[in-house]
Amino acid sequence: MAKVVLKLGDDISTDIIYPGRFMATVLPAETTQYAFADLPEFNSKLRSGQVTPGSVIVAGKNFGCGSSREQAASTLKGYELIIVARNFARIFMQNAINLGLKLIVCPAIEAEEGDELELLPDKIIDKTSGREFQIEPLPKARQAIIDAGGLIAYTRERLLAPAATKKKK
Repeated sequence: MAKVVLKLGDDISTDIIYPGRFMATVLPAETTQYAFADLPEFNSKLRSGQVTPGSVIVAGKNFGCGSSREQAASTLKGYELIIVARNFARIFMQNAINLGLKLIVCPAIEAEEGDELELLPDKIIDKTSGREFQIEPLPKARQAIIDAGGLIAYTRERLLAPAATKKKK
């Protein structure tokens, strides 16, 4: 079960997720403190540990629009958040996949902060409202990268798997 910790609307830009004024800070270990910096109440909850890994942000259309800054995805990955949106901006989605941030495309999602969601491979069940929402699964190759923890981990697995097989022979 995953809890909705933040509900957002359409066109949430990377500047809302990770404000441009913090671009001098790019190390993933440091960027998390600036996640949603212009939403001080939510930022404070993140930084104080009140938001547990696996919590959900629900958003409308075009989540992650705007600049191509990778920090917008890495700062969310740093908290191990799950982003459920009606759809994602193309560059944000690719950055998020490359970093292993869990994304779920759910075109009809309707959920409120505090709702408990059951995240299944083909649908989301809002246990609070009793409603169900179909998801659009990511292509298998993209999902495999997320499941591996990101592109680097995925590539490492793919390169090491043949070596491990050879050693067994």
